[in-house]
Amino acid sequence: MLAVIELGWNQFIVRKGETIDVKKLQREAGDKFSVEALLVTDDEGKETKVWVPTVKGSKVEFKVLEQFKGEKVRVFKKKSKKRYTRNKGFRAHLTKLEVLSVA
Repeated sequence: MLAVIELGWNQFIVRKGETIDVKKLQREAGDKFSVEALLVTDDEGKETKVWVPTVKGSKVEFKVLEQFKGEKVRVFKKKSKKRYTRNKGFRAHLTKLEVLSVA
């Protein structure tokens, strides 16, 4: 089974057993939770269920594996002939999730 879900204003395509990184969720490591899917289909795409805004009765279960910080992103600014440079770094807070089941 394949599902499209929405977490933290982003949409993800998930399958059972995959791990995904999402924006930080206020949950502890080891917690389990579920969300409704926007789209559910089988692996071949023959049976597809789409409903607005979610598919009624659909359920995608997750387990929180860890909270961590992503890779550093460099932000560099420069203005020519003005001796102006700025170099900053940013690391996003992320949550690693494991997909337990798609129904």
